Amino acid sequence: MKLVAFLGPSLPAAEARGTVLPPARKGDVWRALVRYRPAAIALIDGVFESEPSVWHHEILDALDAGVRVFGGASMGALRAAELRARGMIGVGRIFEWYRDGRITDDSEVALLHAGAEHGFRPLTVPLVNVRWAAECARRAHVLRPAEGRALVSAAERIFYQERTWPRVLEALAAPARARWERFEVPDLKAEDARETLRAAAQPRSRWPVAPRQPAPSSLVRRARLDSAEIERLRRRSDSRELAEAGLRRALIAGWARECGLRPSPREVRAAELSWRKRLRLRTRAALCVRTGLTEAELLRACEELALEKLALDHAPRMIADGPAADEGLAAEARLRGLWDR
Repeated sequence: MKLVAFLGPSLPAAEARGTVLPPARKGDVWRALVRYRPAAIALIDGVFESEPSVWHHEILDALDAGVRVFGGASMGALRAAELRARGMIGVGRIFEWYRDGRITDDSEVALLHAGAEHGFRPLTVPLVNVRWAAECARRAHVLRPAEGRALVSAAERIFYQERTWPRVLEALAAPARARWERFEVPDLKAEDARETLRAAAQPRSRWPVAPRQPAPSSLVRRARLDSAEIERLRRRSDSRELAEAGLRRALIAGWARECGLRPSPREVRAAELSWRKRLRLRTRAALCVRTGLTEAELLRACEELALEKLALDHAPRMIADGPAADEGLAAEARLRGLWDR
C-alpha cells in the first residue's frame, strides 16, 4: 500500500514509513494525488502563517478519489475535526480535544521550528504539550492541581514562537520545579503522530468512488489547474477554439443539470467508453493518467459529457418550440459555408 505522510516538527521523518513530505501547504495534497497516487494519506504537520494552509477542498478531493485520509497531532488534527463528517479519519488525543471542543484555537498546536535542512526540529513547545504534561504530572502527584493550572495559564500567556519549557516553568515555585525535574515529560504531539502513522498504514479496502455533491466551487476548480500546462495550451493556435468548446460543454451540462436532468450510470459509462475509444485507451486508470484527473474528477467529466448528450438528444423539448436535429445540422452547415443551395 502506498502511503504519503506530511510530517515535520511533530516527529522525526526516520520514524515514518512510506513517502514522507514536508509540512503541508495549500495545494500539496492535490500535488501528492497526481504524483504519487497514494492509497492513504497521513496529514500530521502543516504550515500556519508563513504560507497558505492546506485547503479543505483538496482533502475532500482525496476522499472523493477513494484515498483514505488520516489526521492527527497538529494541522492534521484540526482538519480531521473539521472534516470528520465528510470521511476524514481523526486519530489521537489532540484530535479528540478539537472534536469535543476542549480546545478550539489553531495556536494550540503551533510552534516555531527549524527548516528542512535541520529536520524541522521544534524550537518551542506547543500549548497542547503543556496541557498534557500538566495533566500527567497531576496524575503522578508531581504537581498539585493549582500548580498544574498555573503552568497552563503561564503557557497560554506566552506567544507560541517564544514558548519554551524554561519560560513556562518560571510559573512554578522552586519546590514544584525540583519535583518537575525528576518527571519524564511526555510529548503528546509525537505520540499522536505515531498513532496516526500506524492507523494510516493499516491495509483497508478502497472506499467507493463518487463525484462530490455539490461540485467544488469555481474558485477551487481554478486553483487546481496546473498553471504551466494552461500556459502551454494558451500558446496553441487553436487555444480559443478549445476554450470555447470546453465552455460550451460546461454551460450545456450545467443548464441541463439545472433543468433537472440526471444521467443514468449506464449513460455516464457510455460517455467514458466513447472518450476512451477516441483517445485509444483501454482502461479508466490509463485515462486518468492521460488527462491528469483523479477518478472522481474523471467521473464528473463523464457526467458532463452524458448531460450534454442528453440535452442535445432532447433538444426539441428542452425549451418551448425547441430546435430539431435537422435544424441544428442546417444552421451549422450555413455557418461553416457548407450549405450548397
